[in-house]
Amino acid sequence: MKNPIADLNKIFDSRIRLGVMSMLVVNDEIGFNDLKQMLELTDGNLASHLNTLEQAEFIKVHKGFIGRKTSTTYSITELGKQAFKAHLDALEKMIKKL
Repeated sequence: MKNPIADLNKIFDSRIRLGVMSMLVVNDEIGFNDLKQMLELTDGNLASHLNTLEQAEFIKVHKGFIGRKTSTTYSITELGKQAFKAHLDALEKMIKKL
């Protein structure tokens, strides 16, 4: 029997990154503060996980200004969509086999 977790993406092991990707896959963009509030995280904790996803090129960061205030939003990349879908497919396949 094949290793049931072999096709899972290690980047999505974290429930926080799983939550971020779940929100981004159904929204065009989400702001940092919205993510922080929805996931109930500290700035530093969220920033660390977002950095991991950005380094993997699964999300894109958009920095700008609204008036004089900085605004940071995030969107999912095509690579991120593909990787997340493959991860969900692997989870579903694993569950069906067990």
